[in-house]
Amino acid sequence: MAAVLLARAKEVRDDGSIVDIVVWELPRPLPPCTHRYKYRLFYGTPEGCRVRYDNERGKGDHRHLGGREQPYEFRTIEQLLADFRSDIKRWGGA
Repeated sequence: MAAVLLARAKEVRDDGSIVDIVVWELPRPLPPCTHRYKYRLFYGTPEGCRVRYDNERGKGDHRHLGGREQPYEFRTIEQLLADFRSDIKRWGGA
């Protein structure tokens, strides 16, 4: 099985902020993750990131809130998107 693109969406909002979502299903987990998803969720401006969720080889699931990075406990894609939306709201994005 090759990687399958599950979601790709980009929105540039009236205030200039950007929401960019990319989610792939992989044939096998990307270590150290135990799930088979590769994702990048971004909210910010051309000048900088406000919220970003991503996972990468060797680093695993994590999120960036402003300039701070912290581990993220991945449960499901639906929960990931809900958590991302919640963090956007906390930063003042609708």
